[in-house]
Formats: sequence, structure tokens, C-alpha cells
Amino acid sequence: MAIHLYKTSTPSTRKGAVDSQVKSNPRNNLIYGQHRCGKGRNARGIISVRHRGGGHKRLYRKIDFRRNAKDIYGRIVTIEYDPNRNAYICLIYYGHGEKRYILHPRGTIIGDTIVSGTEVPEEKEKKNTDQRKKYSKTKKQKRKKKTKHKKEKKKKKRKGKREKKEQKIRKRVV
Repeated sequence: MAIHLYKTSTPSTRKGAVDSQVKSNPRNNLIYGQHRCGKGRNARGIISVRHRGGGHKRLYRKIDFRRNAKDIYGRIVTIEYDPNRNAYICLIYYGHGEKRYILHPRGTIIGDTIVSGTEVPEEKEKKNTDQRKKYSKTKKQKRKKKTKHKKEKKKKKRKGKREKKEQKIRKRVV
């Protein structure tokens, strides 16, 4: 999973990053126009709630929350950003020819196979959890090393300042 960092041309792109795996070309049969005409108006069309409205037009994606295609393997084809929720979604092609959107499971990439049901192979689950544990441990260890390194630097600075002060005092005495 490669991450594309922006070149800082404006303040808004200073620390921006985009995942290059994400594609945004939604399928026509899985999306439909959302009726959003409120924008803070009442039945007569008069503004009743201030500071509402505007924004970009959004299409609603039909997401399979039930995952009722049991014990059928599917392949992740695209990972897309869903503007209606703060999450990524992925398009899955199932073995029997059906296409569905699901919420993007953390750690999966394009080309992975997914299966939902009661009799899921346990080996794949264990591998994923082991990888996540290793990753989290290494991150924690890195954080500890950074904090230790910073503490050591501060100690050295303090020690150096103390020594300089002592040398000045010795010079004055002599």
C-alpha cells in the first residue's frame, strides 16, 4: 500500500497524504442519488436554521452490512472513499458473479480474498492478527526508543551546562 505525499504548494497541502490504492469510480447499479434538499429550510423554503447548506453533491453507495453471502469467496477489486461516512469502502466481486460494497476491513488490500460465514478458515485469521500484533509492538518500541533518546539528549545538555558553570566558578576562585 503506497502513500502519495503532496508537494507543499499551499498551506492546505502541507502535510497531506493520499493512499494510492484508493480509486473513486463507483458502479452505477450500486449507487443512487440522495435526496438532500433540507439545508436548514422549512416547508416554505425559508431559512429556519442558520449556517446550514452548501457542500458538495454526494451519491449514496448501497453497502452490504448483513454480509449474507455465506461461505462464498469474494475478491477485493477497488477501495474507494465514501463521502457519506467517515470510512473507506471496497467493492467485492463474489464467486457467483455478484458485486457488493462492504466497509473496508483494516489491513486488506486490492486483490485479497474475503469470505464471510461461520466456517471461515482459522489459519488466515491467525496470520492477520499475528501481523497486527507485530506491527503494534514495533511501533510501541519505536516510541520508547525515541523518548529514551530524547531523555538522554536532555541529560547530556544538563550535564554539559553544569560542567561549564563549575569551570567558570573554578576560574574565579583560582
